[in-house]
Amino acid sequence: EVQLVESGGGMVQPGGSLRLACAASGFSCSTADMSGVRQAPGKGPEWVSGINIGGGRIYYGDSVKGRFTISRDNAKNTLYLQMNSLRPDDTALYYCARGYGLPPKRFWGQGTQVTVSS
Repeated sequence: EVQLVESGGGMVQPGGSLRLACAASGFSCSTADMSGVRQAPGKGPEWVSGINIGGGRIYYGDSVKGRFTISRDNAKNTLYLQMNSLRPDDTALYYCARGYGLPPKRFWGQGTQVTVSS
């Protein structure tokens, strides 16, 4: 069974950092395009970041460029999203997903909540 399990979310003050982890099972994330997606309350999903199979193509949305870094640990079969300089408008449910772009929701994990507030 293919599963994506996110962790690392929480509450942080503005300017703080979090590192989200997405553990994959049932497939090797080294052989899949992977993405980070977020959805804030009352808003549609936003493609935050993506990394292709070889890692040679990486995408960051304009709202996170320069602050977020996507990476992959093939030995741990885990995708990471390092988030620095967090802002209140980064508050959302964060998902990892198989695919590059905004994948269909059936390819998302269960999500982890990130709240940025003072």
